[in-house]
Amino acid sequence: MPKKKQNRKKRKHSSNKSYIHYINILIISISIILLAFLTNQFILSDNSSETMEITKQNQPAKNTKTVHEKFEEQTKALEIEYVDNEVEDDIQILTKPNHTFNFNEPERIENKLQRITLEKEIQLEITPKIEKKIISEKIDIIKEDDRPTLAILIDDVTTSYQVRNIENIGYPITMAFLPPTDRHRNSAKIAKQFDRYMIHLPLEAGTRRYEEKNTLYITDSLETIDKRIKYLKSIYPKAKYINNHTGSKFTSDRRSMDRLMQVLKKYDFIFVDSRTTAKTKAKIYAKKHNVKYLSRNIFLDNKQDRYYIQNQLKKAIRIARKTGVAIAIGHPHSITLKTLKNSKHLLTGINLVYITSL
Repeated sequence: MPKKKQNRKKRKHSSNKSYIHYINILIISISIILLAFLTNQFILSDNSSETMEITKQNQPAKNTKTVHEKFEEQTKALEIEYVDNEVEDDIQILTKPNHTFNFNEPERIENKLQRITLEKEIQLEITPKIEKKIISEKIDIIKEDDRPTLAILIDDVTTSYQVRNIENIGYPITMAFLPPTDRHRNSAKIAKQFDRYMIHLPLEAGTRRYEEKNTLYITDSLETIDKRIKYLKSIYPKAKYINNHTGSKFTSDRRSMDRLMQVLKKYDFIFVDSRTTAKTKAKIYAKKHNVKYLSRNIFLDNKQDRYYIQNQLKKAIRIARKTGVAIAIGHPHSITLKTLKNSKHLLTGINLVYITSL
């Protein structure tokens, strides 16, 4: 082969090698640049996530619970305590109407008649004609309201906020105030502005979750119970009615209820059995010690749901229509008070009263 041809071949081969070499260098360079870019993006993304997480932690939570919401959470523990005995209530309607109520009706009417007679005697001299008119008015009072009667109680009242919402419902609601503790110091002071209210007495439950301070136990002596009731009488001077806060263990214990009723009689209290257990002995020992006694028929808000609450209210109305009188108990949950306020249309033809009227 001629020498020139060989040289050309060598140069061409060398040129091809150089070309391939440059291409390889370019591919490696691009790969390195691409890898560096991806690594940098990953680091930036990771830092960004950490920054966002820190920012979220430092920011105040959007769903921070208010004091009222926390209180509602705590009172939900009461749902564990309360029994739903609506089936038992239906049986009572059919078999023993009015069996839980002791109204002493003749005395109540007689007092009203005496009051009217005194008012008339002050205003004018009694003549046969006027006397006939007074007798006619007496008859009207006896028949003054033959509508079914319903008393609605709201337990666990402790704050002015709750009181305002209850008053805003727009019809008679009896408030049952919890005794003051470190958690609600002003409950007795708030109650003093009213003439009609109740004491919501904490009694021992089956569970001690969220238990109120100074709860009475089945192991408490007659002296301990007396001391407690005497104190409550002093800070709630206008109260005549007491109902139990929780108390499934206490109210089902014979000795405990025997002691409690002795003390309630001493301080002239009327006991309203919240019936947190079907095993309650309240009626037996109220009768033994001649303590006036009432019993609730329906719990309104075992479930925090407006449809449930409204249906429970309808049940209370049905019981009132069948037996003449019913007592329903609710709690100062926002949904309960709002539902009661929006249920006025259901109460047409019902005589709504404070518990003090029973």
